[in-house]
Amino acid sequence: MTRLTVNGTPVEVTTDPRAPLLDVLRGELGLAGTRFGCGEGMCGACFVLLDGRVTAACDTPLSAAAGRAVVTVEGLAPGDEAHPVQRAILAEQAGQCGYCLSGMMVSAAALLAADPRPSEEDVVAALDRNLCRCGVHRRIVRAVLRAAE
Repeated sequence: MTRLTVNGTPVEVTTDPRAPLLDVLRGELGLAGTRFGCGEGMCGACFVLLDGRVTAACDTPLSAAAGRAVVTVEGLAPGDEAHPVQRAILAEQAGQCGYCLSGMMVSAAALLAADPRPSEEDVVAALDRNLCRCGVHRRIVRAVLRAAE
């Protein structure tokens, strides 16, 4: 049995500790916001916060999350509230297919937690590991800057 905290709630899972954290989040815990993209931690679709650090859930074994705090896109804001990044993404109409969006929002939320007033260059650098196939990356950058206002 592996114990961890997911989006502020302590959980116990019986999944093989070698299983990818992504599989546990989506399969066992029903948190479908975190996406599978490349399976190698290179595209950003699966990004979550692990003890506040942006982490690829697809290549992180469950055992690495034991006793730690995981935040998915669903847990970025308390209760039914939307995180400022989530609100800004909607306001800027920055989502297209939405596949990369959860990882982008997690990366952006981590940036804003560390630097509430980032420059455009800071935002671009923070989102560098997130791939967007639809070409809305510029709108997402604008949305993150808007969330910082």
